[in-house]
Amino acid sequence: MPVHNADITAIFSEIADLLEIEGANTFRIRAYRNAARILGDLPQEARVLVERGDDLTRLPGIGTDLSGKINEIITTGHCSLLDRLRRELPPAITKLLKIPGLGPKRVKALYHDLDVQTIEQLHRAAQDGRIRALHGFGAKTEQNILQAVQAHASQSRRFKLATAAQYAEALQAFLQAIPGVQQVVVAGSFRRRRETVGDLDILVTAAPDSAVMQRFTAYDEVAEVYSAGKTRASILLKCGMQVDLRVVAQQSYGAALHYFTGSKSHNIAIRRIAQRLGLKVNEYGVFRGAKKIAGDSEESVYRAVGLPYIPPELREDRGEIEAAGAGRLPQLVELSELSGDLHAHTKASDGHDSLRDMALAAKALGLEYLAITDHSRRLTVAHGLDPIQLAKQCDEIDRLNAELDGITLLKGIEVDILEDGGLDLPDGVLARLDLVVGAVHSRFDLSRARQTERILRAMDHPHFTLFAHPSGRLLDKREPYDVDMLRIIRHARQRGCYLELNANPERLDLTDSHCQSAREEGVLVSIDSDAHSTFDFANLKYGVGQARRGWLGKSDVLNTRSLAALRKLLKSTM
Repeated sequence: MPVHNADITAIFSEIADLLEIEGANTFRIRAYRNAARILGDLPQEARVLVERGDDLTRLPGIGTDLSGKINEIITTGHCSLLDRLRRELPPAITKLLKIPGLGPKRVKALYHDLDVQTIEQLHRAAQDGRIRALHGFGAKTEQNILQAVQAHASQSRRFKLATAAQYAEALQAFLQAIPGVQQVVVAGSFRRRRETVGDLDILVTAAPDSAVMQRFTAYDEVAEVYSAGKTRASILLKCGMQVDLRVVAQQSYGAALHYFTGSKSHNIAIRRIAQRLGLKVNEYGVFRGAKKIAGDSEESVYRAVGLPYIPPELREDRGEIEAAGAGRLPQLVELSELSGDLHAHTKASDGHDSLRDMALAAKALGLEYLAITDHSRRLTVAHGLDPIQLAKQCDEIDRLNAELDGITLLKGIEVDILEDGGLDLPDGVLARLDLVVGAVHSRFDLSRARQTERILRAMDHPHFTLFAHPSGRLLDKREPYDVDMLRIIRHARQRGCYLELNANPERLDLTDSHCQSAREEGVLVSIDSDAHSTFDFANLKYGVGQARRGWLGKSDVLNTRSLAALRKLLKSTM
């Protein structure tokens, strides 16, 4: 069975959790957490690196021991250390860590003092009032736990887009290699590039004698087969993701792709238009009475109802149908149109590669420029730069630019926005930079008014250029801080600065709706990787997907400009 980065990440994260519950050495725990994060952010499959004989210890934070465990997991599908830890602790105890507000230390206390081993036992303990008596908990914490357990029970599992892609792309390649299979496409929310994906819908066209259904249900990663017929099958992967496969006739391929891509509200709106025209639209085609008039392609479906083709990322019934009817659909930005990246880190702060390595990796992707924006001094956990260190880095960038050909490094900093709206470094050093990327890294709990004013004051700083990951969210981990985003967007327009769309799959921040607002207000958005290693530039594709969902075209994106045009825009903000 192929092992994906997400599988290794899950194993290392569980090892770290179990070690912390056991009270193991802090540095050992941190090593596994860092390895999980690194592999989770790694765009390349570790399995592929192993298969071609690459030395995994060249990956940042991966030493000989961790490299051996990665090889063990890829080779056997198991990790002997995790197997041992699971034998030593209750098997369901790590599920408690899925409850917001419960870290390993609290889980350890609940286990040792109340013998709480499962979410059901946690729920009963909270209902019975037994948790509040534990040291470090209290009545308020107990109530928060009760509410969190109830909310958890009502949630269906979703996967981040980049995680879903690991399973979707492997399965797509598997199906495409089956004799007789002609077309394979992953539809649904995955095709619409939603931030998270609940399940996968796959459409296939194939020759009548193809064994695609039998091979699909026998796929190595299948945990359970829910149903299997001649044209439809549904399975559950071992990772917990449901996959539905449909084999469709070529003459109905476009109609089926439209139907199963969704969204539901978009499809309903299209069917209503069709009804007004005396037509019927379903997964088999477009019909006038009993006569089929379209359906072999998606373009034909839209054409039949009087509309141009609408890209999948826009199909959310948020004005795209009206815009299509009026000829106002945007020409959405493409990955190939990015000229550079304005947010990247090196090993000078919390990155893993040198200036030169980052520059050469960006050049290899065809980028014209790359902004080096290591953290400022206040973010001590990221080894942020003080004024002297930043000045030395600027000198190093100047020397490197004199040597490099085909790529230009821009001098920047990801500077902390302080609670009072000030910036973490003095004007003297900021004035030397090509751009200043401001970011909130602390006090996420400020009120909406105070958080908004804090950011507005920072944006008014004469050297402020770009507002990074504007909502501060981490998908499934941290909710966005409370801020008046429309006011932020409008202030950026007045001030003449820009907003970032952070392409890290953990963030995808700006949201699609805020991208659309920025476009409507005339504020340029920069699609940035926030790369912490040379591998992370591959995440730009997820940022582009989010930008397309937000209606952004090439002209709406700051870093589609040439270096000369960008310099003029950057100079105007400072």
